[in-house]
Amino acid sequence: MTSRSRQATRRVSLAQLSLRLGLITVLLLSLGGCAQIQSLFGEGDEDGQDVRLSAQTLAGKGIEELNKGNYYKARKAFDEILDYYPFSPEAMLAQLKGADSNYYMENYEEALVLYREFEERHPTNEAIPYVMYQVAMCYYQQIDRIDRDTSGADNAIKEFSKLLRAFPESPYSSEARARIRAANEFLVNHEYFVVEFYLRTEKYDQAQTRLQYLINTYPDATITPKARKLLQRLQAGDPPGFNLSSWFKDTLLPDWALFNSDEDEAATTPPSQKK
Repeated sequence: MTSRSRQATRRVSLAQLSLRLGLITVLLLSLGGCAQIQSLFGEGDEDGQDVRLSAQTLAGKGIEELNKGNYYKARKAFDEILDYYPFSPEAMLAQLKGADSNYYMENYEEALVLYREFEERHPTNEAIPYVMYQVAMCYYQQIDRIDRDTSGADNAIKEFSKLLRAFPESPYSSEARARIRAANEFLVNHEYFVVEFYLRTEKYDQAQTRLQYLINTYPDATITPKARKLLQRLQAGDPPGFNLSSWFKDTLLPDWALFNSDEDEAATTPPSQKK
């Protein structure tokens, strides 16, 4: 047999082998799915049996751990569903509860990704109002002291407002409105903090401009009456001197419940969703 003939024969043999492997794969998928293939390549216990938990078992385990407050274990179970059973009926639950697990672990960025993905993939799901509320809460929970970045408050207000426009009568509407008011209080206190900085550096014109902006933007804020009085003193050429500190105090995010007009709903809010 010539060299060219041997090469041709080898190509035919390889083609036949590929065809046979393809047929075996199809047969295994029809008989037992991916688990059979995993066993074929050694993914299982010592007896060659697949030991991976089913999606249903993992979902039950995840919910149980979540209810116990074992958020890390719960997230691990939900992640396994998403990794190994992404097209199973349990995958939707895993995505939502995996986001919840990250949220309760204060992994807000990770939770945001999962909530956003759920919202994009299941826009008509009945859980969407809850998902939108949780997206807003991920931003709200990142609000820090008044001398820090205000993007958390800005984004929280934006997302809560989006929820109220889309689902004005949802079970989360009252709490969303309360948290918008609380976040606005944070923003107005931030503006007042900037005023204090200008006064301490004797930049009175900038302080007046900032006070006027505060008054115009947040006319109903609790600190606005004091801001008006301070502006009047500055306009009269009488800035506070040695008693400057009495006009200001360290302010953190106001308690959202103080702005909630629905006392019954506030009382029934799960503690894990309060800050």
